[in-house]
Amino acid sequence: MPITAFLEDNARKFGGDCALVEVNPEMRTGSAPWSEAELVESDRHPGYRKTLTWAEFDEQTNRFANLLLRRGVKKGDKVAILLMNCIEWLPVYFGTLKAGAIAVPLNFRYASDEIRYCLDLADASVLVFGAEFITRMEAIQNEIPKLKLQLFVGEACPRFAEDCLALAAECSAQKPAVAIGDEDDGAIYFSSGTTGFPKAILHSHAALVSACVTEQAHHGQTKDDVFLCIPPLYHTGAKMHWFGSLLVGGRAVLLRGATPRWIMETASREKASIVWLLVPWAQDILDAIDSGEIKPDELDLSAWRLMHIGAQPVPPSLVKRWQSVFPSHAYDTNYGLSESLGPGAVHLGVENVRKVGAIGVAGHCWQARIVDEGGVDVTPGQVGELAVKGPGVMRCYYKDEEATAAVLRGDWLFTGDMARQDEEGFIYLVDRKKDVIITGGENLYPVQIEDFLRAHPKIKDVAVIGLPDHRLGEIACAIIEIKPDQSATEGEIMEFCAALPRYKRPRRIVFDVVPRNPTGKIEKPRLRKKYVGESLVEQQIKE
Repeated sequence: MPITAFLEDNARKFGGDCALVEVNPEMRTGSAPWSEAELVESDRHPGYRKTLTWAEFDEQTNRFANLLLRRGVKKGDKVAILLMNCIEWLPVYFGTLKAGAIAVPLNFRYASDEIRYCLDLADASVLVFGAEFITRMEAIQNEIPKLKLQLFVGEACPRFAEDCLALAAECSAQKPAVAIGDEDDGAIYFSSGTTGFPKAILHSHAALVSACVTEQAHHGQTKDDVFLCIPPLYHTGAKMHWFGSLLVGGRAVLLRGATPRWIMETASREKASIVWLLVPWAQDILDAIDSGEIKPDELDLSAWRLMHIGAQPVPPSLVKRWQSVFPSHAYDTNYGLSESLGPGAVHLGVENVRKVGAIGVAGHCWQARIVDEGGVDVTPGQVGELAVKGPGVMRCYYKDEEATAAVLRGDWLFTGDMARQDEEGFIYLVDRKKDVIITGGENLYPVQIEDFLRAHPKIKDVAVIGLPDHRLGEIACAIIEIKPDQSATEGEIMEFCAALPRYKRPRRIVFDVVPRNPTGKIEKPRLRKKYVGESLVEQQIKE
């Protein structure tokens, strides 16, 4: 059964119920908190809140699918999606699937050359894009020969595209007669690019369905739950967490913007019960509460039952701090990667909050191992590479047999993440395999040092990278972002680090902004380029 069947089932059973809400605070005038009178879209604040029922969602999906078919799109063709989070995003995605085509979500941070690269790599013949990307698309119009159709979502359609919504409105609202099977290709997602230029990751329809089942099993979504979705929909993380709501017909709220105030006021106004945050957003919310900018007792957060964090290692100190402010919130974290179709391959579980700091155990329908360089399981406590096996493992890196062979060994996906397992079987992420710093023959795992430093009350964020050193090969450098209202000295940080074993202490401290991509991952390649300038190997050879 394809994932589109869940949408159709919800349209039959809950047709008049709200499925999607888009909240765009930038469209709202004034700075006062939202009032009850603003719970619906009004002339005072046009466009800040849009809604779709399940029936409307399915109808728009069918119209877009029929538009693609009318314009010659065939089963297996690639349809790229380059949109900011908006209420049209998911109907476009599901319409692509209903047409038998392969959905190709694109990172909205991509520059023109990256868009061109990904469109070419994925063999995309159709692109759906929004107003924010007109300039970027104009720059590459003569460099995308594979693209046969460009559909624009928004007002003032550019000359090189066609009006997507107007064309779709003229198409049939009936389900298209295209047979879709579990083993058909469904989507291509791109790796985050933190380990190099993005790779195209091919997934089947069966994998998409498995994400629904795994997510709902982990977090127990019901029809009454409201999921507040803040991260970008192009990434597997946000969408796969929403898949749990899709399975049961629950409502989702798409928030355009991630300021602490917007998150908390939207959670209050929309009665959100499940909120997925990234580490920086959770930290910012807590800082805003500490400063008095946000007063939780002035908001209605009674429906909020679960706060979970993913996409990056979570500092235990952050979770403890959150629970001291929101003791009624269950907490969870999930581990996954785009190659495993997002979160859920490893799962902590709300019942295991005592294990905060671990990423958990193998998720629902998943298996996990930690192995040495030879692929042999290591003993508990030893560090090795995390490998996972389950129904969401990718088919391949599209058009890249060599890269595929490097990570797929039989049914097992070798993640490139270094981890250890305790005596109870809980897995702790240590670091990316390639991020290990070898200093004087000792392996340093930056995540361990980063977690330690984040407990400092003045530190907002931190990233640890290796710098070349003539004697030791590499040394650990901590790039530290101090909270806006604080100041600190190198000596103060070094004194704090005295609690670490000597060999784990950073040898250099740099005060700077820590860059993160839209899914919350630290952009260490950017930091290496800034502070190393070239690869460590090249530097060491010169030394």
